[in-house]
This record gives sequence, structure tokens and C-alpha cells, in this order.
Amino acid sequence: MSGSLIHLDPASVQCWIFTYKEGLLSVVAHDLKIRVTKFSIDVDETTRAITAQFDATSLRVVCAMEDGKEAPGSLSAANKREIEANIASDVLQAEKFPTVRFTSTSVQETGESYVVKGKLALHGHERQVPVQVRREGRHYIAEARLHQPDFAIRPYTALFGTLKVQAHVSVRVVVPAAPPKS
Repeated sequence: MSGSLIHLDPASVQCWIFTYKEGLLSVVAHDLKIRVTKFSIDVDETTRAITAQFDATSLRVVCAMEDGKEAPGSLSAANKREIEANIASDVLQAEKFPTVRFTSTSVQETGESYVVKGKLALHGHERQVPVQVRREGRHYIAEARLHQPDFAIRPYTALFGTLKVQAHVSVRVVVPAAPPKS
């Protein structure tokens, strides 16, 4: 990369993953808000190139979600640890695929927002992914919707498929509008 480089990490940026339940027993399941706790994002201000790495073992369940709102008391600490273990071992196979990488291929300005297109390497597969970026107050919000089967990930299921996670998950990165320079 050339130009002025901005380095972002969990000290200044938040990265969230949202999962959504479905299936016959979805009434007893939970939508989830998950935080990625280890990652780095580099942005070249001159070229607008973005590279990011996320540690697949660093996903931590923050809370259950109900009707799009946080439901902090819905999961015990033991429930959260069990879900995290399932995500790491069964869903992401983080021991075999420990790093998720994103490399931008283009950035298009659309008024006050942006569309960042890039290659996402996840679970041993690479796909082109669009990321929508908008400004909200003092932050930029970058969001992408990922279809797990596109990366050969089988969405989590339990109880013979009567309880499952939808194939689509949402990823949201929240960046201060004036991030610190390295």
C-alpha cells in the first residue's frame, strides 16, 4: 500500500456478527449478537484500498436479540461459551481456517455513502462481497450480508434440523468518522 495508512483494531473499532434463527423450534431459539474481538483493518487514504484480517477463534456472544433489540439476560454465561465453541469448531472450523481476510477491489462513492467491493476469504473459499458503508453521526457503519453456503459453511442446526440458524448472517463494522492515524 502507498499513501497515508490508517490502522484500525478493536481498541477503536467494533465488529459485530448477527445471526438469525429459523425452523420449527425457532420460538425457543435466539437471534444472536456476536462480537469479533481480534482483528485489524488497514485503510490507505490515498488509494482507498482496504485490507482486513479477522481471527475466527475470537467470536464472543454478547447477547441474544429479540425483535431487533438486545435481550441481555436471555443467555447464561455457560450458554454463551457453548455457542462460541460450536461456532469455532462446528461452523467456522477455526482450527483449520483461523483467519478471515477481506481485500477491497473497488470503492464507489454514492452521495454520502460508499459501496466497497472486495474479496472475502472465509473457510477456505474466496468470494466477491459488496459492503455498504454509510455515515451515522460520528461513525461510519459498514455492513455486509453473507450467505454461509457460498463459503461451504453449513449453518448450525440442532434437534434434527428443527432448530437452525438462517443461511444469511449480517456483519457490521463501526468505525469512528475520524479514526486515529498510525
